[in-house]
Amino acid sequence: MNYIGTLREQLQEMGEGLIESLPSLAIAFFILLVTWIVARFAVRISDMLVGRTEIRKSLKNLIDTLVRLGIWILGLFIAAVVVMPDLTPASLLAGLGIGAVAIGFAFQDIFENFLAGVLIMLREKMRIGDVIDCEGITGKVEHITLRETHVRKLSGELTVVPNSLLFKNPVEILTDVEQRRHQVVVGVSYDTQLDHAADVIRRAVEGVEDVLASKGIDIFAQEFNSSSVDFLVRWWAGSTPRAGWESKDKVIRAIKAALDEAHIEIPFPYVTHTFKETVPVSQLGDTKRKTP
Repeated sequence: MNYIGTLREQLQEMGEGLIESLPSLAIAFFILLVTWIVARFAVRISDMLVGRTEIRKSLKNLIDTLVRLGIWILGLFIAAVVVMPDLTPASLLAGLGIGAVAIGFAFQDIFENFLAGVLIMLREKMRIGDVIDCEGITGKVEHITLRETHVRKLSGELTVVPNSLLFKNPVEILTDVEQRRHQVVVGVSYDTQLDHAADVIRRAVEGVEDVLASKGIDIFAQEFNSSSVDFLVRWWAGSTPRAGWESKDKVIRAIKAALDEAHIEIPFPYVTHTFKETVPVSQLGDTKRKTP
C-alpha cells in the first residue's frame, strides 16, 4: 500500500472540506457575535424591568444568569445547525442527554452547588448583609453566586462557602430581626436577700441605654453554685454581634456598680488545695518484712 499517497489524499480532502465549510463557519461566528450582543442587551432590559420591583439582589442576579444562559443556548444551537446542516433538534437533544449524564457524574459536586445556589436565591431568608452562623462559620454575607457564598468573618477574613453546605445544614441568621435576646449570669453571696438583689439588678439593667426595656427584662434565680446563688439575667438589644457585645459590656458594668452601691457581695469560687507529702523511699522501711 502507498501510505504516503493515501495520507496525501486524506489531507487534500480535509483541506477541501475546510475550504467549503468556511462560509458556514463565518456565518456561525457571526451568529455567536450577534448572540453575545443580544445577551448583553437582554440582561440590561431585564435589569431595567426588575429594577422597578423590590426584588432581592441575589434573585436579580439569578434572573440575569438565566436570561443570559437561555440566549446563549439558542445561539449555539443555531450556529451548530449552520455548521452541520444534518443536525436536528432531536439528535441534538439526544446527544445532550447522554452527555449530561456523563458530565453529571463527573461534576456532581459542581452541579450540587449550582442547584443549591438557585434554591438559596429563591428562598426569602438569608439576604446579603445578614450575619449568619453555620458549621462554625460566623460572619456577614457579602455575595451569593450560583456556586458559592462569600461570608466575611467577624475577624475580617473572607470565607468562600460552597452553597451545598449552606443548603444542607442548619443556618442561624443572627440579624433576621433588629433585636434579639442576650444574657449573662450574675452570682451573689448566700447571705444576700434574693428579692432585694433581683430588684437591684433589674433597676441597673433598665437604666442601660442600649437595652430595650419595653420588651421585658428577665431575672431568674438559676442555681445554687459552690459559693454563690446565680441569677440568669436576660434582656433585648441589637441583633448584630457588635451590638450584643456593647450591650453586654454596659449591662455588666451597670450591675457591678449597682451591687457595689447596695453592698451586695459578688463572691468568687472557693479553691481547695490538696497537699501531698513526699516521703523518700529510704524511710519506708523494709516492705518485704513478714507480719508476725
